Amino acid sequence: MDPGAVTLTAFAAQHSLGLTRFAYVLTGDRQLAEDLVQDCFLALHRRFGETLPIEAPVAYARRVIANGQASRMRRMASTETITDTVPDAGVDASDLSEQDAAWRMLATLPTRQRAVLVLRYYSDLTDDEIARTLGCRVGTVRSLAARAFAVLRTHPMLAADVEGSQT
Repeated sequence: MDPGAVTLTAFAAQHSLGLTRFAYVLTGDRQLAEDLVQDCFLALHRRFGETLPIEAPVAYARRVIANGQASRMRRMASTETITDTVPDAGVDASDLSEQDAAWRMLATLPTRQRAVLVLRYYSDLTDDEIARTLGCRVGTVRSLAARAFAVLRTHPMLAADVEGSQT
């Protein structure tokens, strides 16, 4: 066994909570976050077995989780059905008011833009680390962040907050 390698069991025991928190901020759903982390551990085991010979297993695991979420979103988008009728019952407004406004705005972003903001501001990663985690270039990370902020600046909830504070 390589002296720098860590066992999957030890890695899971040490990092599962942090990875679940990351997945939750990425998805906004506790059960889905737990599923993504379990799928991540399964993928790690399939790829490497019980010993993780990789240099940065946490970054690798975050990438697996982000890719898993992106794949899930693609599958959902391809199975959505558009109808021409409106449902009889609306969504309970109290459920929406209990959610955090920042999360609701973040949830409107595309998966990769959301992943960049979560990795930058929740996980405190640098642009280089985010690029390695997502498997893209640093310029792509900066571009995704800029696009995300441009969308968030024009979000109706933020505009309503700004108008309300000016009156």
